[in-house]
Amino acid sequence: MADLHLSVDRTAGGITGQIARELREAVRQGRLAAGERLPASRELAGDLGLSRGVVVEAYEQLVAEGFLISRVGAGTIVAPAVSRPLGVDTRDPLTNADKPYYGRRSTSPDLGAFPRGRWLASIRNALATLPADALDYGDPGGVPRLREELAAYLGRVRAAEVGPDDLVIVGGVAQGLNLTVRALAGQLPEGRAGHDLNSFVDRIAHPVPPSGRIRLAVEDPTSLRQLSLLRGAGADLVAVPVDGEGVDVDALAATGAGAVLLTPAHQYPTGVVLSPRRRAELIEWAAGTGATILEDDYDAEFRFDRDPVGCLQGLAPDRVVLTGSVSKSLAPGLRLGWVVAPPGIAESVRLARSELDLGSPVLEQYALAHLIGSGGYDRHLRRMRRQYRARRDALVRALADHLPEITVHGVSAGLHLCAELPVGWDEVPTSETAQACGLAAEPVGPMRSSPGPPALVIGFARLPVHYADQAVRALADALRG
Repeated sequence: MADLHLSVDRTAGGITGQIARELREAVRQGRLAAGERLPASRELAGDLGLSRGVVVEAYEQLVAEGFLISRVGAGTIVAPAVSRPLGVDTRDPLTNADKPYYGRRSTSPDLGAFPRGRWLASIRNALATLPADALDYGDPGGVPRLREELAAYLGRVRAAEVGPDDLVIVGGVAQGLNLTVRALAGQLPEGRAGHDLNSFVDRIAHPVPPSGRIRLAVEDPTSLRQLSLLRGAGADLVAVPVDGEGVDVDALAATGAGAVLLTPAHQYPTGVVLSPRRRAELIEWAAGTGATILEDDYDAEFRFDRDPVGCLQGLAPDRVVLTGSVSKSLAPGLRLGWVVAPPGIAESVRLARSELDLGSPVLEQYALAHLIGSGGYDRHLRRMRRQYRARRDALVRALADHLPEITVHGVSAGLHLCAELPVGWDEVPTSETAQACGLAAEPVGPMRSSPGPPALVIGFARLPVHYADQAVRALADALRG
């Protein structure tokens, strides 16, 4: 463990900033080597004669900047690839920017920030408190405790109108959308509720044949990863343009679609937030036509510069299916998500889980329920909002400084921004150059059904604050070089 010599002027104010600056310089100059463990915050606070909260705040700031890595129960260490041997010129942007260790996908969260200590505590709580029978095949719609915790959480944080019986636990948004589209297309059991053995045998003996497909409107541009999944589930897709207020409802009405899939909290890839006017128009359209709105609550957990926006489901629970997951807030590998739907759709999705795979893993569901109920989930999200905001600010500032000809959109929320390129720039080579400089960048063009301005999606969740300027400066030099 490192023995730190920090110079702090208690009469000057800004003690947290002084500590962070001293530690930052020690890392940059190589006096603190990569992987070196720092003193516990309580210990360092005692050595400096300061409150522990001041040290904790300084550590958190440097974690957000990418200088330190913190693990609950394992301490705080200097991040790899940050510390440089004495004498290395760290002013060269390519010295650091040619190591894009923070990932290629623009939508990736910072998986290094997964709350291992809190998750471990929740797993231990489940193992210590669950009766043996709870580890048997569970309710295919999800264990009741998790559905209760999620229903309360979504009502409190997302203004959803939901009870435990309206909510089905699924293996992520992808599975939730797949099953919901199948239900709308008539490919899932309907109206034959019953969860006992006789009901199950009846459904096997008298299966419901697929009755067709559904015309599903999707945003233009939109994520390519979902399109094949939706088609395979029974959707005939039609693209509807997105503008500065979100999806164009007049264009949607002209498609004759029976359902629409939206990302209203932070549209992917443009970053647009669905405006209040468009929200009202959408609800009116759905009520008038009997259509269903599929709401992917994408990036709703991370809002930075504006008040939280409630979900559409809370405005029209009889017409909206809300899907969400912990893939961005915790980790996609957990494969834990949910569907909040009107009773008929919710029951169809639940029955499908009982017949396809018997439901989601039980232990992880109880662990998530404990994490939410204990307040650990909220605390983790507050911490990550601070870190993601600092990384976003650094990237936006770097783009403004080094590439002012690029127009940035969609920065009020989420883990990515949309960078509109000047007319005539080619997205693909620009994105490849950006990746070579260490930025998680993807071209928007392949996501469009109709022509639009050249643009990149750039993720910042894994981009350390102190690398942002170097990476963007390297990109600017390469593009102009």
